[in-house]
Amino acid sequence: MNKKILLVLSLVICTALTACFGGNGSGEGSSSGKKDSIVVGIQNDLDSLDPHLAETAGTREVLYNVFEGLVKPDKNGNMVPAVASNYDVSEDAKVYTFTLREGVKFHNGKEVTAEDIKYSIERNSGLLESNPEPLVSAFKKIESVNIEDSSTVSVMLKEADTELISFMTVAILPCDYENQATAPVGTGPFKFVSYSPQQNFKIARFDEYWGEKPEMTNVEFRIVQNTDSVILDLQGGSIDIYPYLTDSQSTELSASMDIAVGNSNLTQALYLNHKNEYFKNPLVRKALYYAIDREEIMSLVSGGDGTMLGSALFSGFGKYYKDCSKDYTYNVEKAKELLKEAGYENGFTFKMTIPSNYQFHISTGEVIVEQLKKIGVTAEIELIDWTSWVNDVYTNRQFESTIIGIDAKLAPSDMMLRYTSDYSKNFCNYVNAEYDELCKKAIETVDDDKKAEYYHQLQQILSDDAVAIYIQDAPSRVAINKKLTGFTFYPIFVQDMSTIKNK
Repeated sequence: MNKKILLVLSLVICTALTACFGGNGSGEGSSSGKKDSIVVGIQNDLDSLDPHLAETAGTREVLYNVFEGLVKPDKNGNMVPAVASNYDVSEDAKVYTFTLREGVKFHNGKEVTAEDIKYSIERNSGLLESNPEPLVSAFKKIESVNIEDSSTVSVMLKEADTELISFMTVAILPCDYENQATAPVGTGPFKFVSYSPQQNFKIARFDEYWGEKPEMTNVEFRIVQNTDSVILDLQGGSIDIYPYLTDSQSTELSASMDIAVGNSNLTQALYLNHKNEYFKNPLVRKALYYAIDREEIMSLVSGGDGTMLGSALFSGFGKYYKDCSKDYTYNVEKAKELLKEAGYENGFTFKMTIPSNYQFHISTGEVIVEQLKKIGVTAEIELIDWTSWVNDVYTNRQFESTIIGIDAKLAPSDMMLRYTSDYSKNFCNYVNAEYDELCKKAIETVDDDKKAEYYHQLQQILSDDAVAIYIQDAPSRVAINKKLTGFTFYPIFVQDMSTIKNK
C-alpha cells in the first residue's frame, strides 16, 4: 500500500556536510560523551526524494522527518496543526479552511506563504497544467484551492468528504523550487544533507524549525538489506536504531540494546492475485484461509505479540475497525473439503513472491509452506529484491501471491479503496460491484456512525470473499542504543527522529 510509483529516479548524489557524521556513524559529543549524531538502519532504498512522488512505506517513514503537511498525526492518531495553525471543516464537509502558521520557514530560508499551500495541494489534486493527473486519489474531488488572504486558504470539494483531513498530511513544498527530486526542501525538523543510492540518506537538524528542535544534530538512515549483518552492526555500535527486528533477533540483542515493542500499523497478509487460475476461485481462497494457522505464525515469527487480523483494517482505525479475525479458524479438514469442492482434491502448486530484504515476511512464508503441505498444496517461495517486487508485483501485477505489510493514512478509505475494481493500487485484481458501491457510500456520508457501519460491512465482504489471507498487524520491535531514549510509536508507519534524546 493516487501517486504513481517512480522507482529510483535520476537522483544526484549529494555529499555536502558528510564530514559531520563520524566514521562509524555513532557521533559522540566531544566533551559530554553524549550523542549528537545517530545511525538508523532501514531496509529499503528510497523510491523518490520528492515526497509527492514517493510511493513506498519505506520511503515515507524516512521523509517524515523532512516534510510536513498542513496537519500531522500525534502519537494518539489525532490530526494536529502543523504548517497550519488551525483548520475548520464546514458542516456539509465540502469546504476545508486552513490558517497558515506564522513564521514557518522552508529549509532554504524562504518563509511559507499561502501560494505554497495552494501549489502543494493543487499539485496533488491534478489541478496544475504541468501536472494534470492527481497524485493523491482522495484529492480527485477537490474542485478548487482558493487564497482568501495572505494567511488563509480554502479547499472546495465537489462532494462531501469528512476523511480528507487525514490526507492533508501531504507535504507543503515551495511553489518556486524545482529540485525536489535531487535536493529536497521541506519544513520539517530536519533538513536534507545527502543521498547515496543503495547506501544512505542523511539529514541534519533544522535550527529554524517552528516547533521544538530535535536534540540530535545529524541522522543517517543507512540502507541495510542484509538482515544477518545488521545484528553485527547493532552489537558493534555502528547502527544505533533498527526498527524491524524479528522475535529471535530481539532476544539475541536484548542484553546489548534496549528493545521497544509497539504495533507496526501494517496489514500483513498473504495477498492473492485474483486473475490467477487458482485464486479466482473463492473456494480455493477459503481453503487456504482454513489451512493457515495464524496463531502459530504469530507464535513462531512474532513471539506472540502480533494482533491477529481478519480483514484489511487494523485496530488503529478505532471505531471504523471490525474484528473479523475469528471468521476462519484453523481447520485442516474443512480446507480439504473446500479444495475437493473446487476441483483440487490432489492440491496444486503456487508461488509466493517475497521481498528478500524482509526477513519477517520470509519467516512467515516459511511457516505457511509447512502448513499448506497438510492439505496437499505446495507453496514455493521466490525471493526477489525490493525494486523488482515493486515493479513486478505491486505495479505490473505479475505474480501469483505475495506476503507483505500494507500501510495507510489515518483514513479508512485509504486502505479500503485498494479493493475497488478500477483503483490503481488494487494489485490483487479484486472485482466486486457491490463492494465498489458501498465504498463510495462510506466515503461520501457525513454521518460518522453510518460511515463506521459502512466500513464494517466492507471489511465483512473482504472476509467473506477471502480476498486475501489476512494474518496480523505485526509487532514492531525496535533495537535502540542504551544511551538513547524517546523512540515514539505512531498509528502510522514512520520513524520520527525528532523525539530521540540522550538519557
